[in-house]
Amino acid sequence: MSIPIYIIGSSNTDMVVKAKRLPSPGETILGGTFLMNAGGKGANQAVAAARLGGQVSLIANLGDDLFGREALDQFKNENINTNFITLDANHPSGVALINVDEQGENCIAVAPGANSNLTPKLLEAFFSFLKAPAMVLVQLEIPLSTVEFIIEQCDARGIPVIVNPAPAQLIRTEVWKQVSVITPNESEAELLTGISITDDRSAKQAAGILHEKGIKNVVLTLGKRGAYWSDETNEGFVASPSVNSIDTTAAGDCFSGALAVALAEKVSLEYAVRFACVAASISVTRMGAQAAMPSREEVNEILHRNT
Repeated sequence: MSIPIYIIGSSNTDMVVKAKRLPSPGETILGGTFLMNAGGKGANQAVAAARLGGQVSLIANLGDDLFGREALDQFKNENINTNFITLDANHPSGVALINVDEQGENCIAVAPGANSNLTPKLLEAFFSFLKAPAMVLVQLEIPLSTVEFIIEQCDARGIPVIVNPAPAQLIRTEVWKQVSVITPNESEAELLTGISITDDRSAKQAAGILHEKGIKNVVLTLGKRGAYWSDETNEGFVASPSVNSIDTTAAGDCFSGALAVALAEKVSLEYAVRFACVAASISVTRMGAQAAMPSREEVNEILHRNT
């Protein structure tokens, strides 16, 4: 039986321009297509997890404006519990400006707005409610002090916490040992470990350093190659299905949300990584962030086809 998943993090409105290539500094490229989508790492992961069948609550701070109220309505439409979302009258909703090229690669600039005001004080009501069994997933688009507070609060309650360290930042050393699962991509893993991940050997080496910090389970996402996982006693690589990628925006968020759903269902880490790789591979075949998140039926179809 699945346990509740509580996702604490950011919500943004993504403004996307898809063009032939990414612009160089100072360059203007004409001929792009404009899209406006709901985004933000916390919100993306919540939508991904909800569509995949998770019992999901999102804890976030939105601007009390048009973008914030639209996001709130959308979360409810996705069957996400919004009881712990606050509307902030003093800060605008977060906005992300995203450029995407023909190969699906992107570059992103974010104005965090109300996400930067998601403080420990705003989480007091949530943590007075939270109890095991449960799982918490958090990212780093909210204040780092808040992330550390969340990890410590979860550890005190015996609740496993998954940390998606994106965008990459350094957390206090003593906090790492309270993290149950970490899901960095290659560049994030390099910042955290000093290891440039270029092959299987360097991936294992980076995971070893993260284990030395006290993290029990390490999952390194390797883009179209898939992912490497390690739980201190076992390890392995999981290949990602081969697809025609058109937009990699939020693929990592899809992976983290899917991983949380699978782990909340008490499957092995290896199977959870396989499940997440399939979900993320589907998401890159579509434009947008939350709009690209797959259903449980889509993921199951590919999993069953490949077994």
